[in-house]
Amino acid sequence: MSEPLTTPGEGFHPHLGDGAGHRTTSLRARLHHIRAGELDGDTAQTGGMRRFAAVSGTTVGSEKLWMGQTHVAPSTSSSDHHHGESETAIHVVSGHPEFVFLDDSDGTPQEIRLRTSPGDYIFVPPFVPHREENPDPAEEAVVVIARSTQEAIVVNLPLLYVLGHEQD
Repeated sequence: MSEPLTTPGEGFHPHLGDGAGHRTTSLRARLHHIRAGELDGDTAQTGGMRRFAAVSGTTVGSEKLWMGQTHVAPSTSSSDHHHGESETAIHVVSGHPEFVFLDDSDGTPQEIRLRTSPGDYIFVPPFVPHREENPDPAEEAVVVIARSTQEAIVVNLPLLYVLGHEQD
């Protein structure tokens, strides 16, 4: 059974402060409904990728969480990067993006490529260098991202390196 969409100013989810007669309410004292067409594109960007914020300090006043979408163009690879102190969780919505990092758990750095499908999840620990790729020549990949910091931290790197062996 499908519930009807909320309408600004109606029902249980009024958009407080959006009209005459409404008192100003703190962003942190109410629920927020972010519609698909209302995502904020003013985010940190990496070449070949478009990031859109849904839940952030700017959009809803969050202090510890950032959530949004990333669209990866066909035949595109991001720059090598990490997300600083953020823990990052990724849910694949469409396409088959690949996530690449270096692992030296056996003493020899080895490139690991995680190939994903819609419905899969990826966890990226803080400061782990990686890159996202979309090897499909025709289909855009779309992922939903949640981070443990309120904003999207993207630190672009000149190359991948094994965690704990940062390059100078």
